[in-house]
Amino acid sequence: MGLNEDLGRRLRALRHEQDLSLSELSRRSRVGKGTLSELESGLRNPTLETLYALATALGHPLSAVISDPAPEGGSGSGAGLPGVSGSAVTATLLERHEDAAAVTDVFRVTVRAGATQESAAHVPGTGESLMVLTGTAVVGPPHAPLTVGPGASAQWRADVPHIYSAPDADVHGILFVRYPTAARRGRGTGQRRARPETGPAGQA
Repeated sequence: MGLNEDLGRRLRALRHEQDLSLSELSRRSRVGKGTLSELESGLRNPTLETLYALATALGHPLSAVISDPAPEGGSGSGAGLPGVSGSAVTATLLERHEDAAAVTDVFRVTVRAGATQESAAHVPGTGESLMVLTGTAVVGPPHAPLTVGPGASAQWRADVPHIYSAPDADVHGILFVRYPTAARRGRGTGQRRARPETGPAGQA
C-alpha cells in the first residue's frame, strides 16, 4: 500500500470512528468534499494545511493522520515517513509520544526563506515550541510574534491562530506539538451522535 493510500485509510478510519459523513467532515474542516474523497481514496497529495484542518476537525493530533498509532503509553517513530509541505513549512514526523496526560508530536521542520504560513487554531489546550537549528524564525501569535535564532527556542499557544515565517534565510528546526489528552475526551462516536458540533473547525 502506498503512502497516500495509507493516509487515506487512516482518515477514513478516524471519520468512521466518529460516525461522520464525508459531507459533515467537509463542513467541519472546510476542506472540499471532492478533495476529501480523493484524499481518502489515496488519489491526492495533501498539503500540511489540509491535513491540520482535518486532524483538528476530528479532534486528533496531526500524527494520527500521517502515521499509525504508537503503542499505548509509549512512543512511536516517524522514521521513513515523507515530509508534508504547506505554504511555508515542510514538516517530517520524527516521533509521537502518548501518555495519560498528552500526545506530543515531534517534527523536523523547514521554513522557507521569505515565506509566511498562517495556522488556524488546533484543538483546545495545544501548545507548540520550536528549537531553531539554523536561521532566524518569526513564530507564534500574529499580533505579538516571537523572533528566535540558532540555538534558541520559543513556545506559544497553538489553540489560537499562529504563524511561521523565515524573513531572511531558510530556517531548520525541531517543532514540538503537545495536545492534552483531556481535549480529546468525550469526542467518541456516541457523543458525536448525541451532541454534534454546530460550527466548522478552523483550518491550519
